[in-house]
Amino acid sequence: MAQKVKSVYVCNECGYVSPKWNGQCPECGAWNTFSEQIESPVSASSGKTSYSPEGFKAYKLSEIEREYEHRYDMGSTELNRVLGGGLVKGSIVLLSGDPGIGKSTILLQSTEALGKDNKILYISGEESPHQIKLRATRLGVSTENLLILCRTDAEAVAEYIKSEKPTIVIIDSIQTMAIEAISSLPGSITQVRECANLFMRLSKSLNIPIILVGHVNKDGNIAGPKVLEHIVDTVLYFEGEKNLSYRILRAVKNRYGSTNEIGVFEMKDNGLNEVTNPSKALIAGKPVNVPGSCIACVMEGSRPILAEVQGLVCVSSFGNPRRTANGFDYNRAAMLIAVLEKRAGYFLGSSDIYINIAGGLKIDEPASDLSVALSIISSLKNENLRDDTIAFGEIGLAGEIRSVGFAEVRIREAIRLGLKKCIIPHRNLNEINSELKSKIEIIGVNNIRKAYAEAIV
Repeated sequence: MAQKVKSVYVCNECGYVSPKWNGQCPECGAWNTFSEQIESPVSASSGKTSYSPEGFKAYKLSEIEREYEHRYDMGSTELNRVLGGGLVKGSIVLLSGDPGIGKSTILLQSTEALGKDNKILYISGEESPHQIKLRATRLGVSTENLLILCRTDAEAVAEYIKSEKPTIVIIDSIQTMAIEAISSLPGSITQVRECANLFMRLSKSLNIPIILVGHVNKDGNIAGPKVLEHIVDTVLYFEGEKNLSYRILRAVKNRYGSTNEIGVFEMKDNGLNEVTNPSKALIAGKPVNVPGSCIACVMEGSRPILAEVQGLVCVSSFGNPRRTANGFDYNRAAMLIAVLEKRAGYFLGSSDIYINIAGGLKIDEPASDLSVALSIISSLKNENLRDDTIAFGEIGLAGEIRSVGFAEVRIREAIRLGLKKCIIPHRNLNEINSELKSKIEIIGVNNIRKAYAEAIV
């Protein structure tokens, strides 16, 4: 007797399965995200499952030969840095970010360098060939080794890849791909998971790198199931505001390199241009002789980056003062404000406080605490900080300035950009060699009040 076909409802946000439709998902709380899917009946196999160990072999670690790790040059120093030195052969990469941030742009730009010695297949489910041609002309892409395929049938695309055997495959985007045998719509949890599995097996079997473009949901997370991030070898994420020119490319996961490196790009008319000196670019527009502005130095992997921290303190017109932080963690900002009031004696309880990291950069390193605190005090007292001064250090709940790592690397970056004074935690002072001390004035401080006194003279 044929088994009855059963339908279930799956949340497109988190993958929660329910036997009936719900207006709100009980798992993630999202509204109107349930879609109906047909469960295929599973035939129960009679008797015990047969298993033969023939063809299976476990290898000792010493028996496995180490293969040479071949990497493709993406034509961009910043992009190669984030990937760990280039695109690894046989890897699968997920590139995600907000709409309009530059995902398709940077991949199409990369085909110009990749196409010199490699055959590239660009699969688009969102644009027509004429639209891609217009964008390629604007970006200056003219390689003859670039093939354009506009299809959304994942199985047909996989067969085409097997027949053509390109060197590199770009799929824009994974949310537009669908397998006909699955009843759910493209972009659903099931479709994204199964399509990603299909391309992952294809990448490993043919030993070709596949780059997947991924959408994000309204919370800014990668759309689709979390297993999508587990399947791929590398997850890259574009950060930055669409109305600002700078973009940050960050590796969230990387099996072939560090996850601490970032790439900095600037969006212009001819596409994304790499910023080889992000520190200079981020502090280029720093105002002179204006209260509430301080230069911080944060570490992004092995790269020190100088950023301008802006603070604004004004009398509140409401009973509850407003606190806003752009590019800086709000909870950490609230903690620093409490420390300034309780330990340093600055009254901020009736003031609105705004913190901004110029250039659209997002920093979450504790070493930026001291710069944030100094910018707030400077705005509160309406006193200018020295424009040639940099400050970094972690602030504890007792108001102490705690030591941070990579102090010498940060100081060398400050010297390279021509700064004259550096305020650092007192415990880091013993680590600094005499060569650096002769090139820049280095002041070690233990508390916030001493740090502010040194920053204004």
